[in-house]
Amino acid sequence: MELNSYTTTIVVNQSANEVYNAINNVRAWWHGEVVGTANALNDEFGYRMKDIHYSLQKVIELVPNKKIVWLVTDSQLNFTNNKTEWTGTEIVFEIMEEGNKTKVCFTHVGLVPKFECYGGCSNGWKMLIEQSLYSLITTGKGIDVFN
Repeated sequence: MELNSYTTTIVVNQSANEVYNAINNVRAWWHGEVVGTANALNDEFGYRMKDIHYSLQKVIELVPNKKIVWLVTDSQLNFTNNKTEWTGTEIVFEIMEEGNKTKVCFTHVGLVPKFECYGGCSNGWKMLIEQSLYSLITTGKGIDVFN
């Protein structure tokens, strides 16, 4: 994976299966409007946060309890000059069991520091993964980090 892409990691006490299921429950941790599903290969879902952000993701890899990859096929970032910076990027979740813990390595491949949205988007991902997804996995409830 590209070294400059945004990445973050969380470690939880739950099983790889619990982590996998939580990630696929997009509506429970990626707060905003989610339309569609992310449960099967080739599923598509749209994400919208008010009039600030829109993106359409297609599930292009799904390895139960190991890996999830979404391809961003369309995007509209209304806070950047290039509104389609996310289009063509990939959102990757790698799930690894380590002893009695499970590690999730999240990478937004192609979200690079030269992008105008990098600061805001990487901060958004940090909150979503390290707070909302982490909370969903560990407590059963995601946190709305944007309100």
